[in-house]
Amino acid sequence: MPLPKKKTSKSKRNMRRSHDHVDVPNFIYCECGEATMPHTICPGCGKYRGRNYVTKDTDA
Repeated sequence: MPLPKKKTSKSKRNMRRSHDHVDVPNFIYCECGEATMPHTICPGCGKYRGRNYVTKDTDA
């Protein structure tokens, strides 16, 4: 099995790992004003990229 010729420095190791820990999730705001995750259907109105995919029943 191949082995590295030189030890990876702490700086190089940490630079490689720096993008692995994202603190705050990226939210987008739908036309209805509700915050959703990117590339998902809005739970408030059922739209994705301006098109209706889920119809909400308002009968109660």
